[in-house]
Amino acid sequence: MEFNDLKIFQTVATHGSISKAALELNYVQSNVTARIKLLEKELRTPLFYRHKRGMILNPEGKRLLEHARQILSGMDEMIRTFEDTSNPSGVLEIGIVETVNALPDILSAYYNKYPQVELSLKAGVTDRLLQDVIDMKLDGAFVSGPIRHPLIEQVEVIQEKLVLVTKGETFSIEEITKRPLLLYNKGCGYRERLESWMKSEGIVPKQIMEFGTFGTIIGSVAAGIGITIIPESSITDLVVSGTVFCHNVPEPYHEITTIFIRRKDSYITSTLQCFMDEIVARTRLEHEPLPESR
Repeated sequence: MEFNDLKIFQTVATHGSISKAALELNYVQSNVTARIKLLEKELRTPLFYRHKRGMILNPEGKRLLEHARQILSGMDEMIRTFEDTSNPSGVLEIGIVETVNALPDILSAYYNKYPQVELSLKAGVTDRLLQDVIDMKLDGAFVSGPIRHPLIEQVEVIQEKLVLVTKGETFSIEEITKRPLLLYNKGCGYRERLESWMKSEGIVPKQIMEFGTFGTIIGSVAAGIGITIIPESSITDLVVSGTVFCHNVPEPYHEITTIFIRRKDSYITSTLQCFMDEIVARTRLEHEPLPESR
């Protein structure tokens, strides 16, 4: 068995397709097919269920995928240990929830210091990004916290105030039973806070409409379709212009903490370490007291 066979296998498993895997790896399809068949022959077991539209891992394939991820991740870490720590480069894959207000400043400072690093950003909800960090699909992620997981290390980035957002200036809690809630998909930290509040008040929403992007949610609120919950800092300009209006969320549901997470047992590359240093620097700056006037 060759090391590259595991990489081919993992790519096919990810895409569920020989053709898509071949395209990503820049191989001919026949070569990918041959390597998969050879791998199955060496292991003396089929690894996929094959059907007209692609391939799905069978139980043995799923078992091999876990081993393949560990081996490939270990190889990547070994290579990274020899990187030039004074001049980070390569790809850094970071997950984000879309309303991280501190992110532009962190990215700007990092880009200016380390222009050779290619930052790849993946937007998603907290639960999905957490799983991607655990599975080592991401180097780290900005999510809603705190997170309690034995494999996760976390750094607090910023605390923000959650607000309900509507098109109208006035609001009463009964409106939640009359108008749709416009929320991110399940696994969003903001949504969990709102659902906890509604449960404590015995409120059953009229309807929940799920969206994948901040722009779609806030645009739909501005159009009068429904109500949402998001950090107040993410809509300051829209509130000033009168496009939407904010309404308070009661304690203990009104605060949300954004944290940066990484898998604690993974090797910290110089690229990731420098990124985390920028996060810590930003956090310290946020908490520094203002100079006294004289």
